Amino acid sequence: MRHFRRPRMRPGRVKNRWPCGYRLFMIGRMSALADDLPEVFERFGRITLRRMFGGHGVFHDGLMFGVVIDGRLYLKADAQSLPRFEARELGAFEYQRAGKTVTLSYREAPPEVFEDRSEAVDWARLAWEAAVRGASHPKAKAKVAKTAKTAKTAKAAKSAKAAAPRKRTRQPPGSARG
Repeated sequence: MRHFRRPRMRPGRVKNRWPCGYRLFMIGRMSALADDLPEVFERFGRITLRRMFGGHGVFHDGLMFGVVIDGRLYLKADAQSLPRFEARELGAFEYQRAGKTVTLSYREAPPEVFEDRSEAVDWARLAWEAAVRGASHPKAKAKVAKTAKTAKTAKAAKSAKAAAPRKRTRQPPGSARG
């Protein structure tokens, strides 16, 4: 699937407007599988889809536990859940980069996921737990800590600004204060 860039704006056009033909073209390319996923995983909970790297990321509570690429659903796997995927002989998500094959920690979802909602819940929960365990990885922890530190610093700066005495501005003579 080819990645399309947003067209440049012509002078005199309103910002953030997409040419109509381009928008209709992209809507037509949306994956039918991705459109059906909220219904497939409705018993698992609310999921959201985000377009990324030529497909869609499948998110639950802000963590990505699946990906849809080329009309296939791949679910997150880790050391604990991998045996269950391997027992079913479900393939890994692979792509080519600089002439080398890169394998990610996502495995193809079994076909029963689309037919049986209870199976969908089981596999979604398995992938979700792998995503949660992956988020507690030291690199992820460092990223979360960095974000929290930035937020704490911003909050401290905001409270210091609020606590600082305000300067009174001088009003021109004859003007009313409101």
